[in-house]
Amino acid sequence: MKTWLAFWYGIFKNNPTFRLVLGLCPTLAVTTSLENALGMGLAASFVLVCSNGIISALRKLIPAAVHIPCYIVIVATFVTATDLLMQAYLPALSESLGIFIPLIVVNCIILGRAEAFASKNGVIDSLADGLGAGVGFTLALALIAAVREILGAGSLTVWGDIAIRDIHSSTMVLAILPAGGFITLGLLLALINHLGAVWARRHGEPPPLPINLDCRHCTACPAGKA
Repeated sequence: MKTWLAFWYGIFKNNPTFRLVLGLCPTLAVTTSLENALGMGLAASFVLVCSNGIISALRKLIPAAVHIPCYIVIVATFVTATDLLMQAYLPALSESLGIFIPLIVVNCIILGRAEAFASKNGVIDSLADGLGAGVGFTLALALIAAVREILGAGSLTVWGDIAIRDIHSSTMVLAILPAGGFITLGLLLALINHLGAVWARRHGEPPPLPINLDCRHCTACPAGKA
């Protein structure tokens, strides 16, 4: 049951983008197309699952004084492997995503799950937590990218030649510009919060409050311990 909840919470209740509001740098940068969003989400998911599993397996061997550097080394190993594989087999996507693949090393979602979950739980539960967070992150990226690409380019490129062209002719270029990323994310966050409040009212529950698992409460930094 705990394993299933760890997976489920990563997708919905503790969604990295829409609930924890983490990893916004790649979220805003790569969501100009659905293909880029899926590529980034899958790469981050692979790193999340692998790093969570290894960190959980070694959690009793890693000294508390150097746990963050050890986590970064483990994460960097999988990020390097992912980057090299993408350069070899998906060169176009690798070039499109650019620096944001190597920057997965310092993605607060990866380090956050390692610190908050993998370092305190078993391997199977940690793998489920990493997979859930990865799927949740990928779905969030895909939703933002779909909105931006449809509005800004009038098309939807799923992967390679798999695309829907000429959805509409009146494009809104702002949607695929940096400002459009902020606007789209803000509107989607507002919509999700509103739907959460409506669901709570219909079930006789109080509106959901901001959760205490976001970056402001991260145990990896001094501010989170205050």
